[in-house]
Amino acid sequence: MSQTATARDTDDFTAVRRREFARLDRSGHVYLDYTGSALYPESLVRDHAAALSEQVLGNPHSESPSSDRSTGLLADARRAVLDFFEADPSDYGVVFTANASAAIKLVGESFPFTPRSALLLAADNHNSVNGLRAFAARRGARVTTLPLDRDLRLAVAELPAAGPAPGLFAFPAQSNFSGVRHSLELVARAQTLGWRVLVDAAAFVPTHPLSLREVAPNFVALSFYKMFGWPTGVGALIARRAALAELERPWFAGGTVEYVSVQHGRHQFLQSVEAFEDGTPSFLGIAAVPRGLAFLDALGMERIRDRMARLTARLLDALPPFARVYGPRTGDARGATVALNVLDREGRVLPYWEVERAAARAGISVRGGCFCNPGAAEFAFDIDAERSRTCLDRLGPGTFTPETFGRCLGGPVGAVRVSLGVPATEADLDRLITFLHHCHEELHHDTDHIARRGPRVASGRADTA
Repeated sequence: MSQTATARDTDDFTAVRRREFARLDRSGHVYLDYTGSALYPESLVRDHAAALSEQVLGNPHSESPSSDRSTGLLADARRAVLDFFEADPSDYGVVFTANASAAIKLVGESFPFTPRSALLLAADNHNSVNGLRAFAARRGARVTTLPLDRDLRLAVAELPAAGPAPGLFAFPAQSNFSGVRHSLELVARAQTLGWRVLVDAAAFVPTHPLSLREVAPNFVALSFYKMFGWPTGVGALIARRAALAELERPWFAGGTVEYVSVQHGRHQFLQSVEAFEDGTPSFLGIAAVPRGLAFLDALGMERIRDRMARLTARLLDALPPFARVYGPRTGDARGATVALNVLDREGRVLPYWEVERAAARAGISVRGGCFCNPGAAEFAFDIDAERSRTCLDRLGPGTFTPETFGRCLGGPVGAVRVSLGVPATEADLDRLITFLHHCHEELHHDTDHIARRGPRVASGRADTA
């Protein structure tokens, strides 16, 4: 993109910030936790409220005029989702869920695991994906984990075969910990080896286009509030219809069945995506989904991706030497999420919770911890398996906290996550950099929380004695 085009693009996003997110500048707030949640554009909430005030909408599980209108809104939302992700409606269906976690759970509890099948997980997975191993183990399936390299990318030289029965392979399109974007070429490679593929797209789709015409996973899980901030409590499982047909639902509920007979102990599932939507869907919230997708579509997902890449590169270039980044230091195959720790003047890692609290006092929203992604954290901090097992055994129920675990390990157990989204600006990054300098100068390593033998400055990971 030329300098003129880049400047014009910046002006466009500045205008969007002024029009849709003015509350940030009015309050002087720097919001840098977009991987946690996008911020809603004001027009989305305003238009949604206006639409609700003008309509009479009833439970869609009926035949009344108000029910018919709600049913129509649900159908409109399904079409909008398929259009946005370029998914062929004859091949894919949309199951509305409470969030991405519920979409992932829906696959895990219904997948036909047996002792002859397997579950393959990336070490870099949100706990909502890690939890799939409980379903697999309960049915005797083999569970395998793919490791990460020093840049926290999947170290995949060769994928294993699924085995004699279909297996499930689950990985994130983008890490919610490090921002690494794992290659979507893994989808087709895995499918040729007998895997059904579940892509966790929750951290990927807010700032990157996803075409299900170009890549065809069996299942895609996402949350809409992570894309455009509103509504909360609505996610989706976008699934190939053939993959849904392979699932075995462990129970039924209202809205999922054609009939239930109590006296005969029989039920018949619906022959549609609604068979996977337990109870009444959040039809009032789902009505906002097409407007939220239209907001992103108007900006252009390619433009959003390119702007996030420029801002992330600017952030990485501006980070001082005392900010230790976990994951890639370049923009190659990475998203707008950066995990880091701040070192004090002695070169020791400052407890992430102290940095997070200081950021809050400075009016900056970031996220601290391991971000529900313990696998990526274990690789990032080079946590010794035997030592961590000893610590976990020692810290019984009710005694585990990040502080006690870190004290036992003698090193960091979490980081500060900075993540960017549509409203983010260069000025936000400048405020952050100034704040990091303040932490480096003013905060000091707390030996009550992390042992003095903790990590010192190193080129890559934490050095542990």
